[in-house]
Amino acid sequence: MKIITRSLSLVILCLFSLDLFAQPANPAILRSELIYEQPPTPECHASTIAETPNALVAAWFGGEYERHPNVGIWVSSRTGTAWSTPVEVATGAQPDGKRLPCWNPVLFQAPKGELILFYKVGPSPSTWWGLLKRSKDGGRTWSEAERLPEGIVGPIKNKPVLLASGVLLCPSSSEDHNWRVHFEQTSDWGKTWQKTAPINEGVTDGAIQPSILFHPNGQLQALCRSQKVGFILETWSKDGGKSWSPLQKTTLLNPNSGTDAVTLKDGRQVLVYNPVGNKEGHGGARTPLDVAISDDGKTWKTLAVLENEPGEFSYPAVIQTADGLIHVTYTWKRKRIKHVVLDPKRA
Repeated sequence: MKIITRSLSLVILCLFSLDLFAQPANPAILRSELIYEQPPTPECHASTIAETPNALVAAWFGGEYERHPNVGIWVSSRTGTAWSTPVEVATGAQPDGKRLPCWNPVLFQAPKGELILFYKVGPSPSTWWGLLKRSKDGGRTWSEAERLPEGIVGPIKNKPVLLASGVLLCPSSSEDHNWRVHFEQTSDWGKTWQKTAPINEGVTDGAIQPSILFHPNGQLQALCRSQKVGFILETWSKDGGKSWSPLQKTTLLNPNSGTDAVTLKDGRQVLVYNPVGNKEGHGGARTPLDVAISDDGKTWKTLAVLENEPGEFSYPAVIQTADGLIHVTYTWKRKRIKHVVLDPKRA
């Protein structure tokens, strides 16, 4: 009897250790994986993701640490069941041999065209400038870097959106004179550009890194990272992004950290963000990291919690692929880039 009791106790202990009594995983999450196990650089941050005709492609900046001169842009692709070994595709090497850090890559796949990689180079966000590279083979090879015109930095963190008019609308911002949001437009895939004036002064409403959502009747909504307010800020446009309403506070908490959002094919909105506030603009915890969903861009509910343990889980990027699934990439403790796939039909 003692042997049987002891054996039963061991079985129960093993079951607990295997976590078989844990709550079932969120049914909306289909896959959660690190893009790479062996980091090519000590730190990484600010990922982006795009769907090409043949693969998923992710990019991020990586190097010794953010702002270090050796920080470059790294790319990996997923064509089957695994991500390829990351490859550095852009550096901040200057003609005089000096090297400057790279920042915030943004990928965009032009319909039946090139994969475009936007990124920034410079000592800091207040002094950087915009560049782009083009790929005709889904990210395997890249053109030489093209520097964007003076005053144009391209999409600052989050993906551009293609309007029905053929205009590529880029959500952008600047940090050289307060934190101010503006929008840039190109009708020829980055050869020529126009931009709006800043939509805020940035004194009490400092904001950067907008993401753009589509709404009925041609309305656009942009959700922005806030510097001091402690909540995500929003602005609306009724004329295709040429003019925007004053920034207003939403009910969504923001710890002075990047967010991203996308409009689904069924008209619903998806947001990935850290649902915590900040204290007097000094920044709050970058955990947990949640995916929220909304019918109207105003009232949101949680679709999934991606991370809730201590650590930094931040700077998400989100897209919907042709098969209807949602793909999210984000910074995982500054050491890895993580990829999560969700099914919005399970919301």
